[in-house]
Amino acid sequence: MNQAATERFEASMRKTEFRSSESGFTLAELMIALTVTLVMASLASILMAGSFNIRARENQKTEALADTQRGLNLMTREISNAGYGLTDNGIVAADSGLSSIRVRANLNAAAGETTSSTTTDRDEDVKYLLYTDSDNSYIVRIDVNSAAQEMVLANRVDALKLRYYADKVTYTSSNCDITNVRDSYGNPVGEVAQKSGAKYIVLSICVTLPAISTPGSPGYQPPSQVQLVSDVALRNSDLFNF
Repeated sequence: MNQAATERFEASMRKTEFRSSESGFTLAELMIALTVTLVMASLASILMAGSFNIRARENQKTEALADTQRGLNLMTREISNAGYGLTDNGIVAADSGLSSIRVRANLNAAAGETTSSTTTDRDEDVKYLLYTDSDNSYIVRIDVNSAAQEMVLANRVDALKLRYYADKVTYTSSNCDITNVRDSYGNPVGEVAQKSGAKYIVLSICVTLPAISTPGSPGYQPPSQVQLVSDVALRNSDLFNF
């Protein structure tokens, strides 16, 4: 083979090698691309898990609070009617305390409706309490005059506390209770000595949302606690302040 032929052959080989390198990726390039893909997939999986856990917590919170708020609204409405058509405030002292209250109201005492002068009809004698079993806690309503018919108003409740005062108060809510209680003049005030003297009641309900997933895992949601508070002025009591 002469010199010219040799040069043409070598040039042809160089072109072939160049075209071969253009037609694909090296092993190193493939490994890098695969690694990047795996990292991105892992990050996407973590973000998705976190998103699902956050959504689960929000759904859990919405359901629990809606349930508890409905129960609190019913309690507030019925307790505010205590003493209607009666000569006292309607609170049954012997059956009321920190986590329960029983109230009476002569709801059908209005002129023209009936001649009833007692609280022996349906919804005229009701009790609210926090009931706890091995798995859960519930706010329960008992209609004393309807064969003690029970109705569960809310579950997943951790605390129910009732505070009884002689007049309207202001306070700070924390730790499933109220503190720094003061009267309309800003003076510290305590609860009434006798439930018969109560005219203003503060209801406090706490709901604890359990943790979702485990600590350190993607999207872990720690336990959290929400407190709902309602003030009840007994309509049939002569409050100094409203």
